[in-house]
Formats: sequence, C-alpha cells, structure tokens
Amino acid sequence: MNFNFLSPVSDSVVAHNELLSSQSLGKKITIHSKHNGFPDLDDAQIAIIGVLENRNDVNYLGEEFSLNEIRKALYELYPGNWHTRIVDLGDINKGETVEDTYFALKTAVSLLVQKNIIPIILGGSQDLTYPIYRAYDSIQPMVNIVNVDSRFDLGDSNKPIKNNSFVGKIILDQPYNLFNYASIGYQTYYNSQEEIDLMDKLYFESYRLGEVSKNITIVEPVMRDANIVTIDMNAIKASEVSLKQKSSPNGLDGKEICAIARYAGISNKVSSFGLFEYKPSQDDEITAGLISQALWYFIEGVNFRVKDDDFLNDDNYQKFTTLADLQELVFYKSKKTERWWIEIPFLEEVNNKLKRHTLLPCMHQDYLDACNNKVPERWYKAFQKNCV
Repeated sequence: MNFNFLSPVSDSVVAHNELLSSQSLGKKITIHSKHNGFPDLDDAQIAIIGVLENRNDVNYLGEEFSLNEIRKALYELYPGNWHTRIVDLGDINKGETVEDTYFALKTAVSLLVQKNIIPIILGGSQDLTYPIYRAYDSIQPMVNIVNVDSRFDLGDSNKPIKNNSFVGKIILDQPYNLFNYASIGYQTYYNSQEEIDLMDKLYFESYRLGEVSKNITIVEPVMRDANIVTIDMNAIKASEVSLKQKSSPNGLDGKEICAIARYAGISNKVSSFGLFEYKPSQDDEITAGLISQALWYFIEGVNFRVKDDDFLNDDNYQKFTTLADLQELVFYKSKKTERWWIEIPFLEEVNNKLKRHTLLPCMHQDYLDACNNKVPERWYKAFQKNCV
C-alpha cells in the first residue's frame, strides 16, 4: 500500500513525546517518524493525518503552518480504558498544486476507509472536505456529511472551489453521491437568505447554534447517520481559542465541541473525521489544547461504539407504530442502547435512491411528537429526498 506522499511527524514532536510519561497517549500511538519509518497498519483502527494545505482559504496570504502544537497537546493526554490501536501517519505537505494535495488526501482516505481504519484529518482550509468526500466514490453510492460550522459553505459552485464554497461543489459535481448534508451550529447572520432557502429546498438539515446549545443531544441522531464529519474551528466562540483563531463572539464552547466529537465517535457509521481551519499563533496553547481534547473525545466515542442497529433479530429491538397527520410511522428502539430509529418507506413508483426500507436515526422525543400527531422533521426531509 503506497503512502509515500506522507512525511514523518517532525523530530521536535517525536523528541517531546520521548519525555512524556509511559502512560501518556503519545506512548500508545504508533508514530510515523524518520527513525522508525512508516507504521504497520495491521489491526490499526484510527489513523491521524495532517494536511498542510490552506491555499484555497479565501483569506490566504501565503502563510505556512504546522500541526506540531496539536500533536504535542494530544500526545500529552492520558488515554481512557481504550482498546483501539492508533497510528499517526504524519503529514501531507502542499502539493505542486492544490489538486495534487487533494489527490493525495483522497487516495489516503480511500485506502484507509477500505481497510476499516478511521482517518482523523487535521487540516488547514475546510475545502479539504471535498477530496474526503470524493474518496468514497468507489466505496459507497450514497454519502451523508455533517458539517459543524457557523456557515453553510454552499457558496457559488460556478467559481473555483474555496473554503467557503466547497459544499456547492459537492452537490453539483458528478458523480452525485451526496444523500444528506447537515449543518450543526450555524449562525443565521453569517448565511445569506438565498443559502438558507437552498438548504430547505434540497431538504438538507440545519441546526442553529441556539438549538444546539439548548439541547446538545439533538446532534446524536444526526451523527448516527453520518459517514463524514467535519468541524470548522471558526464555529467555536472567540473566548475559547487563541488570538489568531478568534472568529466570532458567539459560537460553540469547549464542552459542546467535545460532546459533538464524542457523538461522532460513537456513531457506527462515521468512517472519517476532519477538523479544519486551524490557525496557529504565538499564544497557541489554548486552541491546540481544545483540538486535542476534541480528538480525545472522538477516540473515546469510537471505543464505546455498540452494534445496536441489527434489526433482523426481533429480540434486539422493540417496534412501535403510530399515526401522525394520517401517516403511519414505524419506530424501532434498541434494547441494547435505547436509541431510536424511524422507518422511511420505500416508494415503488419512484426512482428511489435507497431501494429498500431505510431506518433513520431519531430521538425518543420524535416518537412522543408522533404520538401527538406531529410528523418528525427529520423523517419528512428524508422522505422528500427519497421522492426526488
């Protein structure tokens, strides 16, 4: 398997790791270093990859950056009671062109996902989500993306791809593999009415910052259905991060971003996780510390995954049927985890993308709402997308 485009973790980070406690996370991670070479991927479950690409940032001024401080902060943490083998594969450096970097990232993600290894991608600009999405072209026909961001990043898809327009490219570029796009923590005043209307028209999901902060658990069913999860560091409020990283007085706080990362980790479907728009500065400890803790919670989540979506065996679940707005809705509740799903019916007369009854993750509250004659919004949007 050819990963020769990945450069080793810097000597200074490896030397820093040598001084850490033998119990620290850094001592449990197999690191791609000049001295030890590329790690063996057999039985690895999580692979960290840095991508030093930020040329498609709309504010790019030619600055270089490194991910050394994040790695140091992550290595210093102590692992939980984990059974997961983690490898740090080093960095993808800027290619001759941005497209070269995209190709390297797409190749790496595709190879890892096919080996059932979850890549954690640490990056510069968030347009790197595009090659991650393209890595799934040969793996699965329909992909769900969740973007934790203050903006939708739909942009103008007729213009060259940028970190504020990559979602437009994902929607419109062939092959059309995007089934659902969900935005978590968006702030209305950063998004044009045109973009908000387009999200509705496409039956995509969007959860305002206030909704998420009021009830963080609404994120869990959305994550349970995601294949790719990306976090834009600009979604985090200024008081939580270092000087250069400050973006908005409002945003998610540290606890919320860690909870969201953990929800992504415990989802059985999430097979790649990206954290983008990192901007190092002199007072970098806080941002690097927050990112490392979010990564810790994602890894913790992966360790506590439970296979609870096997509905072939009647002993594994309870089934509930209710009528809402003259629509029969069928719910399933896992006996293992008490998580809920709702059935999206297969429409024979429609060119159905899914070709079968599909179970959509939901909350207990959705069942209670249905009992009170209210159709869950997630179900309605998924059903409408199915009819397109």
